[in-house]
Amino acid sequence: MTLLSNALDHTPSTRSRLSVVDCDIHPTLSHPTALHPYLSQVWRDHLDQYGTFHHTIYAGRGTYPRFTPNTARRDAWPPTGGPPGSDLAFMQSQHLDPHDIAFGILEPLVEANVTRNTDLSTAMCAAVNEWQLDVFASKEPRLKASIVVCAEDPVGAVQEIEKHAGDRRFAQVQLGARSLEPIGRKRYWPIFAAAQTAGLPLGFHVGGPSGYAPSASGWPSFYVEDHHVLTHGAQAQVTSMILEGVFELFPKTRVVMIENGFAWAPPLSWRLDRLWSRMRSEVPHVKRPPSEYMREHVWFATQPVEEPERREDLRALFDWIGWDRMMFSSDYPHWDFDDPKRAIQMPMSESEKAMLFRDNAMAFYNLAA
Repeated sequence: MTLLSNALDHTPSTRSRLSVVDCDIHPTLSHPTALHPYLSQVWRDHLDQYGTFHHTIYAGRGTYPRFTPNTARRDAWPPTGGPPGSDLAFMQSQHLDPHDIAFGILEPLVEANVTRNTDLSTAMCAAVNEWQLDVFASKEPRLKASIVVCAEDPVGAVQEIEKHAGDRRFAQVQLGARSLEPIGRKRYWPIFAAAQTAGLPLGFHVGGPSGYAPSASGWPSFYVEDHHVLTHGAQAQVTSMILEGVFELFPKTRVVMIENGFAWAPPLSWRLDRLWSRMRSEVPHVKRPPSEYMREHVWFATQPVEEPERREDLRALFDWIGWDRMMFSSDYPHWDFDDPKRAIQMPMSESEKAMLFRDNAMAFYNLAA
């Protein structure tokens, strides 16, 4: 995490001149009814009368720093008004321009794919996708939108993917790192099939629609505990995709775990490999050690970057995961924003910097140079 005082310093640096690709920028609605122009009157009336009905028990909670004020940096509020992430011009002047962002992947956290009413959720996801284009991606070619889908409505999700397939303003299909069932199960396979056909990767952003406790032992007592167990959902999703055979069925699938940490990847691979070697007869469709699927199909966005006391330990982690599987992300404009000039403090060669801050993401998202 970059300190707020540092976030304000835009002094040019060698690293920022690499033309960074930022895999996690959060656009925000300028006001609560900003999606209304993209919704039918039926759904506008529904939202006005009933609002959304979330899975999570946190729907009405607002504990700083996670939920208020708007999970944002103190300096991220646009001078023209509106919440952080809602003003394109301010995003350009505060983040895209000073940090030399060549491309930024939009990760909307609008309350679209977390509502229990799947018809409403699908309609809101479609609205969010059109809103991203109108407000951001059509006006700023450096910003690429995500196709937000309701995973609990696979039919609607496939329709939304097919609707935007081929539109280069979209870079990925966005899912949550938590879902009502493990994401590798058959009911979700149409989403993987549609993404593969469209040639789009899948981005699993931290959080998601699940109303189950994030910890295997129940609900956490403290915010710090809750913030940590967010990584458990990502591990469960990667495990599910591997053991359900998703990567065998859809061999061109590429996924990136966004804002989910990454230090868990090596020990998860080691444990899965050991268990697979002993019980592979239970999962004959998993034809190779789980670690091989992870290395071939799973990428990781850096924010929040791991910060061990010894910098060489971070290098060892990157070495094991693979420098070609790591991509920079800032989480702008959130409070734990990572400044590309200061994040990931460890010795790196120029080629490693280029891979991490630009080249890997350019290839992963098939971005034009």
